[in-house]
Amino acid sequence: MEAEKSNRCPLHGGGVAAQTLVGRLLAGVVGSQHVYGSDAPAGPLGVWLIDDRGAVVHVTTGSDGCLIVEESEPHTGYDMGDSGRVTVGAIGNETPFADHLGESILAVREEHEPNTGRVALEISFPRGRVRCESWAEDLRLTLM
Repeated sequence: MEAEKSNRCPLHGGGVAAQTLVGRLLAGVVGSQHVYGSDAPAGPLGVWLIDDRGAVVHVTTGSDGCLIVEESEPHTGYDMGDSGRVTVGAIGNETPFADHLGESILAVREEHEPNTGRVALEISFPRGRVRCESWAEDLRLTLM
């Protein structure tokens, strides 16, 4: 009998089980963005979903194209010299999550690739869904 393949990312592990998001009330969203010169910020590079009890789940992409979902606090921004800087702060109104602030998460659905692990996560709210996916190693958030 062939062993069942793991949905874990070979480089980053399995992270937090997405099902633990169900029932949480989305109270805030913090994001990281890349800023280069006077250009508009690019991103988000990652988002931290904050529930009404202060628990935080970070959603970002890995260098291997996986979608990382982990429990971690937002880090501070940093300067990358000639390559710009990364800023970190509240961006709830600048993401598809803005329409769902104050709503509870009803369900989650994950998609996996055999060699990468998790590549997408759909989060369902009472008034719609947000799809988080790794796209060419970038985080793409889509209102569904």
